[in-house]
Amino acid sequence: MQDIPVEFYPDYLPKPLADALKEALNSKLNWTQESLRMYGKTIPFPRLMAWYGDPGTAYRFSGKTYHPQEPIPELQELMDLLQADFGKPFNAVLANAYRSGSDSMSWHSDDEPELGPKPFIASISLGASRTFRMRHKRGKTSQGWVLNHGSLLIMKDHSQQEWEHCIPKTKKPVDLRINLTFRFIFPSSQP
Repeated sequence: MQDIPVEFYPDYLPKPLADALKEALNSKLNWTQESLRMYGKTIPFPRLMAWYGDPGTAYRFSGKTYHPQEPIPELQELMDLLQADFGKPFNAVLANAYRSGSDSMSWHSDDEPELGPKPFIASISLGASRTFRMRHKRGKTSQGWVLNHGSLLIMKDHSQQEWEHCIPKTKKPVDLRINLTFRFIFPSSQP
C-alpha cells in the first residue's frame, strides 16, 4: 500500500485536558442535526455538527453552505496550540458528535476549493474510541487508526486529492465521541 500522508499522535492531549474539553464542548457547542437531499428524499446526517471560524470562513459541502459561529475560548485555545506546535495557520473548525456506534461518516475527501490544493487538516478526538479509515481513490484496500481520547491525526500534502477517509458504523457499544477537524479556509474562495 502507498504511504498515506498522515501523522498520528495517539496521546496529543493529556487526559485531564481531554476530559475537561469533552465535557465543555458537549455542553457549549451549538450542535445541529443537518441533512441533505438525495434521490428526492431528505436524509439526516448520522451525527451532529457545528461549524466555527473566523469571519469570512464559510464552508460548502454536501450541497450546503455553512456560515461560521464565533469560536468559543476552548476551540480558539486548541487552534492556537495546533498553530504553535505545527507552524500552520488555522481559522476554522468542524465539530462532529458521534452519539453512538450507529453515527458515522461515509467515504469522502475534504477537497473543497476553499481548502486549497493541499490542505493541512488536524483532527482531535475526544471521548469514545472509533476507527478512522483511509483508502486510495484508485484502490480497494484501506488502512485504519484507532482514534482514542486525546489523539491527533493530521492529513496533509496530497491526502485529499488522492485519498478518501471515513468513520464506519460499529455494532460495539460506544459512548459519545467528539471530533474536531481544524483547517484553514481561504477567504478569497468563498461561495
